[in-house]
Amino acid sequence: MSTSFASSVDELGQWRQSIGRRLDEYSRFLTDNDLADPAASEALDALRRNLVGEKLVVAFVAEFSRGKSELINAIFFSDTGRRVLPATPGRTTMCPVELGYEAGEAPALALLPIATRLEGLSLAELRGQPKAWGHIPLDIQSPDQLTEALREVMRTQWVSVDDARALGFWSDDNGEDNPPTNDAGEVEVPAWRHAMINYPHPLLQRGLVVLDTPGLNAIGAEPELTLSLLPAAHAIVFILGADTGVTKSDMTIWRDHLGSPSSSAFVVLNKIDALLDPLATVEHVQAQIEQQRQSTARTLDVASERVFPLSARQALAARIDGDAAGLAQSRLPFLEEALGAQLLPQRREAFQQTVMESAQRMEAQVNRRLGDRRRQMAEQVLELRGLRGKSGAKVRMMLERVQAETAEFEQCTARLQAMRMVHSRMLKNALLDLTSDRLRQEVIEMQNAMTASLLHLGAKKAFIALCGRLRELLEAAQVRGTEIHDMLGASFAKLNAEFGFSLAITPMPDMGRFVNDLTLIQRNYVQYLGLTQALRLSQPKFMEQFRRMLVSKLRVVFENASGEFELWNKTASAQVDSQLRERRRGFRRRREALERIQSAAGDLEQRLAELEAQDAQLQQLQARSTELGNRLKQQAQRELTGVASTSPSGAMPLYAAQA
Repeated sequence: MSTSFASSVDELGQWRQSIGRRLDEYSRFLTDNDLADPAASEALDALRRNLVGEKLVVAFVAEFSRGKSELINAIFFSDTGRRVLPATPGRTTMCPVELGYEAGEAPALALLPIATRLEGLSLAELRGQPKAWGHIPLDIQSPDQLTEALREVMRTQWVSVDDARALGFWSDDNGEDNPPTNDAGEVEVPAWRHAMINYPHPLLQRGLVVLDTPGLNAIGAEPELTLSLLPAAHAIVFILGADTGVTKSDMTIWRDHLGSPSSSAFVVLNKIDALLDPLATVEHVQAQIEQQRQSTARTLDVASERVFPLSARQALAARIDGDAAGLAQSRLPFLEEALGAQLLPQRREAFQQTVMESAQRMEAQVNRRLGDRRRQMAEQVLELRGLRGKSGAKVRMMLERVQAETAEFEQCTARLQAMRMVHSRMLKNALLDLTSDRLRQEVIEMQNAMTASLLHLGAKKAFIALCGRLRELLEAAQVRGTEIHDMLGASFAKLNAEFGFSLAITPMPDMGRFVNDLTLIQRNYVQYLGLTQALRLSQPKFMEQFRRMLVSKLRVVFENASGEFELWNKTASAQVDSQLRERRRGFRRRREALERIQSAAGDLEQRLAELEAQDAQLQQLQARSTELGNRLKQQAQRELTGVASTSPSGAMPLYAAQA
């Protein structure tokens, strides 16, 4: 049996930590030896934050009573020897629950009251308002206290029909989907809008985030869940009952909230143990399970290899008891292998590419800086060797030449100032279309187009038009970036030829990646703007939530694009400043050496010895830099034993082949 998904996540986290240690080692070396300019240091810090802060989000989606919480317990928390999340019969998870870990924060359950939906603020905005949340400390040393505290996510409250309507749990247009009322005419709704559990589990400390979602009514009532959290998940596990198959409410969740099948969607037929029949043969039961699997695949229009019959309850019990045979009978390892074989290599390859590109850029910059220092030093050595046996007049003449060269070199400042002015103007124009203000204007234009049509029937067309305009803005930034690249390349070539610089322009960021992010947002969100959502969009409160959510999501894309674009330009400017300082320092050292030699003839040989020693030290620094850079790249390229590499075709392993 291959390693579990949990152990694969753990190994991926260890791999990232080992890269982080190599990165810290490399960064300290560059800082201690003054080999990284501020822009390069900023880039290294950004890479480190990305390594540490990147989250791997796995969302579990199901109607209630499908065994969703039990499956989460079986995959991630069986090593605790008990159920971490409540998994009793009936409806347990009443609100979306994020299970993760933030270093430096005490273990706690944070709860957002359901009444905050009436304020019109999104979850993203409320995350930054600690006072809006209730907090329950978690005693991780006391399983009983932990279990009891987490049962709070099950709490409900009774409200009037008007309040239920305002909160999004009652619809006058779809009466058959409304929850039942009690004798007082009240509706039972969740007490909490969202819950976040900060729990120091090893997997969560590695960056895993588990998103546990409630049933259909709660999913549809929270725009941010469907417009942000689910589309942003790296994998979605959709859970059905093996005995019921795809019910009407299951199909509604799949069609309206999960979108078209994607490479990150996995379907689970849970509770296959309920199909066991003492009056039927094992072969007959297996045939029933296989028939249900094929029927589910046809209904959801997914490949049958993505449908996994299993028993979460049996798997959890087997893992707690150390029962390998029971675990195999539960079939949970098949799902874990599929998750590990596809999801984890994708994250690893993304990290690997980022680390390799950053290491190569830093190596190139360090080699340029050290090469420039050694070149200046070699020129000074040749100059000083030429003074051996020369008269004082010769030394004075050399001093005059150095002063003349210094004055000639300082003429480059006017050229640099002109280049900076042109660069600044071009950069300002390029960033103008990537600002939050421009994004907000485009969203307002979309909203106006939506409201101009009856019942927002033109919402889909307006949204697609918005995405088209934003795509044009990103593509225009790419064009302007190319113009900046060409301008800097030509200016650097002239400065190198006329003033002895060794400037080199690095490739500009590819805006195509952000265009792809925008395309993904369009694909995930366009389903919410069809005819079935027209009535909801006509409600001002829902429309405002949708606008806020959309702006928040698009802002991330544009801020990341703007940030990378600006950092690239800052790196180019910092390179000029760094080499300008180095050249001025070199001229000052030459002048000081000649002045010392002029005052004492014995200083010539001493200065030559110093320069040769400094050159040897620079060679050692260059070798050490190359060694540390290679270590970082080798660590990034190291294969993970518990994480399979993605096949060239990207195909999933066949379920039948595993079985």
